[in-house]
Amino acid sequence: MKFMLLLYVPKEVRDDPDARASMEDWMAYGRSLTDAGAHLGDNALEGLEAATTVRVRDGETLVTDGPFAETKEMLGGYYAIDAPDREAAVAWAAKVPNAPYGTVEVRPVMEFDQP
Repeated sequence: MKFMLLLYVPKEVRDDPDARASMEDWMAYGRSLTDAGAHLGDNALEGLEAATTVRVRDGETLVTDGPFAETKEMLGGYYAIDAPDREAAVAWAAKVPNAPYGTVEVRPVMEFDQP
């Protein structure tokens, strides 16, 4: 099964290098996913100031600077993983370097039959 691990961090942590996990921690986590054959992809995301929200209402495209909603945490990145079940995905989520100070949302990826 494929899962997304969506990584949320408090805004104040994003701006404080001393409060974040080290780059070495992130690299080690990525290697462990790869070594286990679970790594499908990952990316870090720019901060909220770089976000643009797009909505189409009644045929009109509405573009707004910033995220869709005000939150205390921001989506900072993701990992796409392959895991045998939800429990295994949760175990991987618990090892993400930002788990001690942020939130990791585990979401199954919908897979559609291709004709």
